[in-house]
Amino acid sequence: MIYVLGFISQVLFFTRTLIQWVLSERARKVLSPTIYWVLSIVASYLFVIYGWFRNDFAILLGQLISYYIYIWNLNETGVWKRINRFLRSILVITPIIAIVFVLQNGHYFIENFFTNEKIPVWLIIFGTLGQILFSLRFVYQWLYSMSKNESLLPIGFWLISLIGSGIIAIYGILRVDPILILGQSVGFIAYTRNIVIYKKELTKRSQSEPIYNQ
Repeated sequence: MIYVLGFISQVLFFTRTLIQWVLSERARKVLSPTIYWVLSIVASYLFVIYGWFRNDFAILLGQLISYYIYIWNLNETGVWKRINRFLRSILVITPIIAIVFVLQNGHYFIENFFTNEKIPVWLIIFGTLGQILFSLRFVYQWLYSMSKNESLLPIGFWLISLIGSGIIAIYGILRVDPILILGQSVGFIAYTRNIVIYKKELTKRSQSEPIYNQ
């Protein structure tokens, strides 16, 4: 059942990337569609639960970093205000409750996440670094979008995605976690393709700019 929960969340993560990729291919430019952020918050919520049951600190930390950025993007696109107020409260407060629970049960947390005999400490650190890097792409996306006053997915976002995804895929292989391996492997193509589309868009834009003779 735990793997089913993780599989569903990964399917949602993959679906958001696939939809964004297809829409960008059609528009011939990198887009930041609303459905991308809707699927992100749902998938992240489920993946946090999966990470908890898997006793995986790397997954939990990675999701908590990007969770509220998903909400910011939903608010920026106007979707957040259309969600039922009670549901919004649940979405906002759940990670906070999880953090409070962790702080109140520090010994349990350390025992299950850092002294787990099944997972070497170095592997936890390696996976955590990958998750942090992978999640920082959304911090970068958020700062970039804030500067433009618009929800965007810049090229830097996809470059960080590619590197972070590679680290997490290796972590998943070492942990023999089919959910992580599947989720990260299929994203490679979409991340690479978005970078290509973005570069073509920049090239086309530069070629269309008028050249003034001195």
